[in-house]
Amino acid sequence: YFIDSYTNLETPRIINLLNKKGEVIKNLLSADNPLKEYKIGKTKIFSIKNDEGVELFCRMILPPDFDESKKYPVIVYVYGCPHAQEIINSFGYGRYFLWFYMMAQKGYIIFTLDNRGSANRGLEFEQATFRRLGTIEIKDQMSGVKYLKTLPYIDTTRFGVFGWSYGGFMTTSLMLRTNNTFKVGVGGGAVIDWKFYEVMYTERYMDTPQANPEGYKEASLLNYVQNLNGKLLLVHGTSDPVVVWQNTLAFVQKATELNKPLDYYPYIGHGHGVTGKDALHLYTKITNYFIDNL
Repeated sequence: YFIDSYTNLETPRIINLLNKKGEVIKNLLSADNPLKEYKIGKTKIFSIKNDEGVELFCRMILPPDFDESKKYPVIVYVYGCPHAQEIINSFGYGRYFLWFYMMAQKGYIIFTLDNRGSANRGLEFEQATFRRLGTIEIKDQMSGVKYLKTLPYIDTTRFGVFGWSYGGFMTTSLMLRTNNTFKVGVGGGAVIDWKFYEVMYTERYMDTPQANPEGYKEASLLNYVQNLNGKLLLVHGTSDPVVVWQNTLAFVQKATELNKPLDYYPYIGHGHGVTGKDALHLYTKITNYFIDNL
């Protein structure tokens, strides 16, 4: 006998006991949909190809009352780090998905793409970003934007981007290194310069600063602050032991020196994430930032 436990876009969780012939002996759990009372838009999973012909997997969450004859702004949710995977045929849960569904209710399309470097796509795909963190990922994320621009219901003047940690690094990179493609960005706990990040992770994917000085220079967002023209909000826990506070403080200092517009909010005493009751303040701030600016 064996236990088969699975989930998909429409199924919160089913657990069955099967025999060796694959026959269901007993259903152990058929979870109720905790979101069944809510008006949730359709989620689609699909793939596109970048300019090099590499297949990239994508997810799109549509507003509940989606109308192809209308134009919708897009919020790109990005993580994008090595050995991560966002596009999975599983039931959406947790704070991010609940926020995605809420923003879709407010009239935004939520789009996510797994760029090269992400997990479960083979060695060549995963190692494509080695020594050049940020650059290859930006190219793939822009392939997603290029695809979105072909859709008649996308407002191509209203692209936003949101991410945390490596996603904060990617959010800030996309705001600075894509010729003003994105109008609004929110980055949480963002890596700004890899020289500030932990040695084990950084040198695994970037090599040492001595062996790869050009890679570190290319990836450092302090070298692109002059390109900031859109609305960017950075938030950071002041006790973050993972992406130390020095990252975004250095960015603030550079933006001040260059007289570039920047919105910033510190979460006092929080670590790499904002938890507890303060999370309500965080997501209210993020939500209003997009509503007010996108």
